[in-house]
Amino acid sequence: MKLDTIKWWIVFVLIFHVLIGSSAVQAETKKGEKEMTVSLGKRVSIEYTLKLEDNTMLDTNVGSEPLTYIHGSRQIVPGLEKAMEGMKIGDSKQVTLSPEEGYGSVNQNAFIEISKEQIPQDAMKVGVMLKGQDTNGQIVYARVAEIKEKTVVLDHNHPLAGKTLNFDVKVLDIQALPAK
Repeated sequence: MKLDTIKWWIVFVLIFHVLIGSSAVQAETKKGEKEMTVSLGKRVSIEYTLKLEDNTMLDTNVGSEPLTYIHGSRQIVPGLEKAMEGMKIGDSKQVTLSPEEGYGSVNQNAFIEISKEQIPQDAMKVGVMLKGQDTNGQIVYARVAEIKEKTVVLDHNHPLAGKTLNFDVKVLDIQALPAK
């Protein structure tokens, strides 16, 4: 019985050395290659969860399609893009962004007051999002911020303006863009 135990340990140690040895060879091979990092002009795919300070979850793509963007092209909020600089595939990070690093502070000049007649009757509720056009024909969005006796106050700020944002982000893929 003791001999069987010794044989088992010898086999275990041999298998262990083979496994460790092969991973060491793989590590040496990878050391020679330059590992790609999140940097200007790279196509980056991420998994993220976005929460507010009170831990309210606003958005997540965990378990679904990754968010893919070109780093440095302002396709994601500036603070998150800056915080991800230098990350590698598989890296995870928790990032807290001040309003200025996210969607900006609340701009008091983005509140306008208009007559109630200009708003559809079914939109006369605080919090309702409206879609319209400015004088140049551009699509604009506004949130009903306040309803007064004869007027409605619309807020044209981004819904997340003035909010501290908490991201849990993980880099899933990084690709160099083809040369032009």
